[in-house]
Amino acid sequence: MHKWYPEELASRVQGATSTPGKRGMMEVEKEPKERGMGKTVLVVDDSPMIRKELAAAFLSDGFKTCVEAENGKEGIDAAERINPDLVVLDLSMPVMNGLQAAPKLRKMLPKIPIILFTLYAPGLSQTVVSNAGIDLVLEKTIPLSTLVEKARELMGNCD
Repeated sequence: MHKWYPEELASRVQGATSTPGKRGMMEVEKEPKERGMGKTVLVVDDSPMIRKELAAAFLSDGFKTCVEAENGKEGIDAAERINPDLVVLDLSMPVMNGLQAAPKLRKMLPKIPIILFTLYAPGLSQTVVSNAGIDLVLEKTIPLSTLVEKARELMGNCD
């Protein structure tokens, strides 16, 4: 099975290849056994481009659904509606940031992995992160395939 993504998004997705004749688009071939099959991820980030990149990465890995929210408050509202299997949060967002949203999400979703995906990872205190209920902090500079792999590990879905 193949999915097509705009080249600027697909270039960060594992398994993406350029295809002659499809200028500006990249093809992502899914493995027959889709690793994230049936799972729902909630992506909370104020950048539409980052949300689209994350959605492409998770959907290409076989996640069934990717719901997007642009701030912590919208993320909490979305989590109440969809009951996600995984939450990926940005730190710096308007209205409610990731460290403010995480404890509320943790209370609602006690067993669901919460990943803080931020440019500011090195400056965060492990105590603050743990107290907020965040399972893992990753820098936005890592390949998206690494984020997806770590998410699967946290969900207990290692290949």
